[in-house]
Amino acid sequence: MSRCGFIAVLGAPNAGKSTLVNALVGSKVTIVSPKVQTTRHRILGVVLEGETQLVLIDTPGIFTTPKGRLEKSMVRNAWGSLSDADGLMVMIDCTRKNFDETDAILERLVKYEKHAVLALNKIDLLPREELLALAARFSGPFIDQIFMISALKGDGIEAIKHFWKDKLPEGPWLFPEDQLSDLPLRLLAAEITREEIFHRLHQELPYAIWVETEGWENFKNGSVKITQTIFVQRDSQRSIVLGEGGRQIKAIGAAARKQLTQVVEQPVHLFLHVKVKSGWHDDPRLYASVGLDF
Repeated sequence: MSRCGFIAVLGAPNAGKSTLVNALVGSKVTIVSPKVQTTRHRILGVVLEGETQLVLIDTPGIFTTPKGRLEKSMVRNAWGSLSDADGLMVMIDCTRKNFDETDAILERLVKYEKHAVLALNKIDLLPREELLALAARFSGPFIDQIFMISALKGDGIEAIKHFWKDKLPEGPWLFPEDQLSDLPLRLLAAEITREEIFHRLHQELPYAIWVETEGWENFKNGSVKITQTIFVQRDSQRSIVLGEGGRQIKAIGAAARKQLTQVVEQPVHLFLHVKVKSGWHDDPRLYASVGLDF
């Protein structure tokens, strides 16, 4: 009998949720960045484990005190995923010195009597004694299982798949066998470019940046032309993205093009434009484009 269900992956910002989802899926479906809170909307990753289809909801990181319209919308989006989920998995970065945000998440789950499993991430960076102490700290009546993992190295990934295989409800699969995500290619392309910007400029740029895929044209020779606009809030940020003599934007484009070619499995011609739009975070159209409430 086939099984299928939704698993919401929750956690504090930058706990490693997107890395875990990509590792479980076995392919890139969400961006990873050293900058916290880079996942801005719920992304579904699809995993097959025997006769079970696991549908992972990679949620934005949950702030205890979100600021501004965008952060508040992202946190509402993350908590809203609970109503769709058949199971909950909370990611915890073992190397953190402060677990206030994780404690707040777990307290809310207890309040609503929601059972969850925990994934203690980055176990390769801590001694065994500290890991055991953390496992004991987070144990509780609503914690059904604690996994020790390294999402980046792939340690513990198979154990998570095996655990959920028999826990999800019986029923038909919701996605075709070869589908890895519900994220449209245009949106994934924008996310990949945004990831490359963060990789190169996470020290210089705040979160005031947005990438939108505005053109997608397939050619008879099998290649595709992708046109994207990078929105920033100030002229100074535009200069940072462009770089001296346009070198930074060329490097971003080359790296994004390489990833996109692998994802779409065809030659990519990527054209990037940088536009100053001071109030982009108050534009309802941009929120709607990624499924966030304005």
